[in-house]
This record gives sequence, structure tokens and C-alpha cells, in this order.
Amino acid sequence: MLKLGVPSKGRLMDKTFDWFGSRGVGLRRTGTEREYAGAVDGVEGVSLVLLSAGEIPRELAAGRIHLGVTGTDLVHEKIPVWERQVAELVPLGFGKADLIIAVPKCWIDVETLDDLDAAAARFRIEHGFRLRIATKYHRLVHAHLRDNGVADYQLVDSQGATEGTVANLTAEAVADITSTGETLRANHLKLLGEEPILRSQATLFGSRKANWDADSQAVLAKLSAKMDLALSDAMRTN
Repeated sequence: MLKLGVPSKGRLMDKTFDWFGSRGVGLRRTGTEREYAGAVDGVEGVSLVLLSAGEIPRELAAGRIHLGVTGTDLVHEKIPVWERQVAELVPLGFGKADLIIAVPKCWIDVETLDDLDAAAARFRIEHGFRLRIATKYHRLVHAHLRDNGVADYQLVDSQGATEGTVANLTAEAVADITSTGETLRANHLKLLGEEPILRSQATLFGSRKANWDADSQAVLAKLSAKMDLALSDAMRTN
């Protein structure tokens, strides 16, 4: 049995169901929203596992599911050296968002990471502690700032409304996912004028840690043929 993990609710679930359905594979819930039960029509041997988008990277890395749909950002953030544990198979074309760094609009002299580094150094001298950047993406943000020479800061955890942390005086800047930038603008924040840390979208991933026995490989081949995608080839070459 090949296990396919997909998001359990919301637009991401609906869009995933639509994406598979348009390729001849029906995904459906078989219970209430609280039961997280589902079924697959169109290909025998596929078991549907409904999980939160944040759980899917962990399940892929542990090999408890063979395939999973989740955001690129979650895989890159939650799985160290992710390429060794999962294979990126197919970008699905929805759920697009950028992981960015934003600062208060009133910081008129801060437009780049170099400016942020200088501002952070001044901030520590003036206030006696490091400039705080609120984020859920500690691994990605730390690596990005390290690679770009920004040193005098601290990351503070934000699991709620990250953009509101500056107004609430619990951070001086934020690093978060955004698709339109409207929430940032509403909270009087601006993007640094550089490329985002990561461009993310919903993606179908394959687990390198799952038990790819003869049966599950045969099911993957059938799924590939049904959807007219080279999933089997991608798992071999990734």
C-alpha cells in the first residue's frame, strides 16, 4: 500500500483534491472533518492520509508516508538537509507565497540586508540588546542572514500573527510568508528591496525514507501512468 499524505483542511486541501481530480485520481473525505479519514478513487493500492500541512514534512522524513503534498517552505524549514530525505517531484502551481524580511516603514534608511546589518549594530549600541526578528522560520532565516553577513540580531519565536509583533513591541522586524503583502502594509511594514529568502508553493514530495518495496513501486508506476507524470523516474533520479 502506497500512503499519500495531503493537507486535512482549507483551501490547500481543496486545491490538492482538485489537482489530483483533474488528472483522473479522485481524493475524498470519508468521514467528518474531525475524523481525518479519506479514500482514493482511480488507482488501486493508494491510501489517503489526511494531516496538517506542518505534519507532512515530518511524516515524509520519517518514512511513514510515501508521498505528500505540502509547502516548499515547510519542507525546507522542518527537515535538515531535506534533499537527503525527500525528493521534490511536482510543483502544483498553487499556495504560492514568499518568505521575506520586513521592517517598519519609518526606517527610511533600511532598504537592503546591508542596511539591516548596520541598523542592527546601531540598535544594540543604543538599546543594549540585539535587534529582534520575529519568525516561525528559524532555520531558513538564520541561514539567509548568516550567508548575507547580518550578525547582530536575535530571532524570537512567533507562532501567531507575526506581523503584529512590531506594533506590540515584541520585535523590531519580522520574517514571514506573504502572498500579497497586504497584511504587512496594514501593519506599517515594508519589504527589504531584495529577493525573498524562499519562493514557496504547494508541491508533491516523495519520501526517500519510506519502504519502497516492489508493491509500492508498482502502485507508484500505476499512479504515474494514470496522471501522465514521470513520478517513478523522478524518485529514481532524485
